[in-house]
Amino acid sequence: MTQTSNHDAVAESPALADAAVPSRRELNKAATRSSIASAALDLLRSNGSGNFTVEDIAASAGVSRRTFFNYFPSLEAALASVADGFMDHALEQFRLRPAEESILESARAALMALADPMSVAPMAELFSLTQDNRSLARSELEAWEHCTGQIIDAARSRLGEGISELYLHALAGSVISCGKAAMTVWFAERGPDLSAESLAILRQHLIDAMGLLGAGFAPPSDVSAPQSPASAAPSVPTTKDRF
Repeated sequence: MTQTSNHDAVAESPALADAAVPSRRELNKAATRSSIASAALDLLRSNGSGNFTVEDIAASAGVSRRTFFNYFPSLEAALASVADGFMDHALEQFRLRPAEESILESARAALMALADPMSVAPMAELFSLTQDNRSLARSELEAWEHCTGQIIDAARSRLGEGISELYLHALAGSVISCGKAAMTVWFAERGPDLSAESLAILRQHLIDAMGLLGAGFAPPSDVSAPQSPASAAPSVPTTKDRF
């Protein structure tokens, strides 16, 4: 009996094919959400923190105040959403990785696949703008929390519904902590520099941080050194939920 591939099944099922393609309404909603987020970031750049309101954002985006709150619960949430694009692209690459690959190997490979350093620009700019004004810390916190939720969902999808919630949250928390460390070091080195060269450094810091996590935070001099069988750590039973 010949099995039908997933691709063939979708092609043969108009209902499934239609479900995979965003509707015009979904596209319009995504465009509105993006427009509001962009307007919020533009006002933050031009006016500075505390010098614009939800009403200002709505007017700049060409929507009503009510429409704003249909998409975002607060001004801070709208600003935080500017980081969504980077995470969406990274998770898209993550899902393309082999299912048998470890989570952290897939995460590092996904970051490496984002070759254009400008892909990290919105997240880097939000981080930069919130460093000088801690009243905007909530925006940064919301962005990280959203990223954490997306990582948990992606890992659960890879590993199955039976995976430990403690494992998922510890994994996501570790990945996010590495991301924060990479951005903190980058900002200390480059400040608010958003040039392509500076963003390429940030991208590499993110990749290297995932490598450190995957290596168990061995001392830097030992990270790339091959481990001899005699000095190797005791083997750990292989399970499908390992990093």
